[in-house]
Amino acid sequence: MRQELLSLPKGLAEEVSRNLVMVARLIDEDPEQAYAYARIALRLASRVAAVREAAGFAAYATQKYSEALAEFRASKRMTGSVELWPVMADCERGLGRPERALAMAGEPEVQKLDKAGQVEMRLVAAGARRDMGELDAAIVTLQSPELASNSVQPWTARLRYAYADALLAAGREDEAREWFAKTLEADKDGATDASDRLAEIDGVEFVDAAAVEEEADLADDLDDADDADDEDEDEAEVAAAERAADQAEYYDEDDEEYEPLDEADADVTDEIVVVEDDERDKA
Repeated sequence: MRQELLSLPKGLAEEVSRNLVMVARLIDEDPEQAYAYARIALRLASRVAAVREAAGFAAYATQKYSEALAEFRASKRMTGSVELWPVMADCERGLGRPERALAMAGEPEVQKLDKAGQVEMRLVAAGARRDMGELDAAIVTLQSPELASNSVQPWTARLRYAYADALLAAGREDEAREWFAKTLEADKDGATDASDRLAEIDGVEFVDAAAVEEEADLADDLDDADDADDEDEDEAEVAAAERAADQAEYYDEDDEEYEPLDEADADVTDEIVVVEDDERDKA
């Protein structure tokens, strides 16, 4: 890619490079944003094969398969490389044309692919068979020396996983369990959910620790809120009792109009009337 960018003016090459870096950084976690950066790079340097390829993968990640296929074809024309052949075939699947994907699996270009590319083409072909409802044919397509090998390669986990998934879809649960276990052995980076699939087959239910902790925190918050409400009620009762005591003590027992209040009859919300001594004398 660096060599291709050297054909551009320095400032333009740097701008295109920055956008391509963002595409690579975001394509897994935020494909829509990666697609936006790819479109900028494409607008700046559409005659650079690496830019067309990056734009293709960004479109592919956002399921814009027609656009992705057009970009991959453009890159292939510019470079003459067949490296993108499997992903081009998978775009045909995405467009609802599995028969075209199968036809591509039989083209001479497949023989020019390296081992990783040939395994990828096999995965695409098996997926196309499943798209067409040919489940048994998909299983047979995946049966290969690469699948049988005990050697762990970058593609091993994905190949074993696809085989296990096809077996399970065909109702061959025991075999599927065996191959999901073999997938787990090869999947050191956790790229697949083989462990979850195994647990599902075995009837094991995982508890989401984060969800449990969140529920516990919510329960604690509710308890704290209840405690605060209880404290507010206690304070209100104490304040009411103090007001009632103040009102009872205010009247002079020698006053002819004084009548002691029973607790049951005392309304602490009544307004307290202050009677001055001079006013009592006048009365």
